[in-house]
Amino acid sequence: MAFACSVCGKKRMVGHNVSHANNKTKRVFRPNLQTVRAVVNGVTQRILTCTRCLRSGRVTKA
Repeated sequence: MAFACSVCGKKRMVGHNVSHANNKTKRVFRPNLQTVRAVVNGVTQRILTCTRCLRSGRVTKA
């Protein structure tokens, strides 16, 4: 299951946790994805979309 926004394609990013001693370990930044009932090509579907697309009006909610 791909965890990406179905509108803009935003997906996880990787980076580092950096401690006070400057030790670096891998970490993941995940987008805030929400399951929403939206109109896609005239049909109501459940899609996984990020909150940025919801707030900016790129998603037409059903």
